[in-house]
Amino acid sequence: MGKVLVLNASFEPLNITSWRRAIVLIIKGKAEQVEHNGKLIYSDVHLPTVIRLRQYVRLPYKEIPLTRRNLLQRDNHTCQYCGYSGDGLTLDHVTPRSRGGGDTWENMVTACVRCNVRKGNRTPKEATMPLRYPPRKPHSSLYFEVSRQIGSGVHEEWRKYVIGF
Repeated sequence: MGKVLVLNASFEPLNITSWRRAIVLIIKGKAEQVEHNGKLIYSDVHLPTVIRLRQYVRLPYKEIPLTRRNLLQRDNHTCQYCGYSGDGLTLDHVTPRSRGGGDTWENMVTACVRCNVRKGNRTPKEATMPLRYPPRKPHSSLYFEVSRQIGSGVHEEWRKYVIGF
């Protein structure tokens, strides 16, 4: 039936849960429905798409690993120079490693082989190849799943609760 975005009491996204779990939280009084899609589960209960916990839940900070898979997901499997999305994407350092650029979220982007070779050992400005989007570190690991759901058009209403969309 669908997934439900769970917000903390402060309206920060916490996680994504099943609609059944969301209904249980609402019935128990632990959460309130913020958004629904208009479909009815019972005669007076709408199918939620966003719920908010009534009490604040404190979560420990968890570092998101800088991996090829996470970088490709962050950049939507698209070359950040020309927009190509297909097979054979590589990772490119915005500031080349030979010039002191490190392996960081803010210095690495996905690029097609053609653009990566064309840029070479230069910065995007020197190569006159501007980036489509400035690279940045994702806010949370939840970012990847939320971006997939919003990108598919299934849960457009989640956009207003997530930073960076």
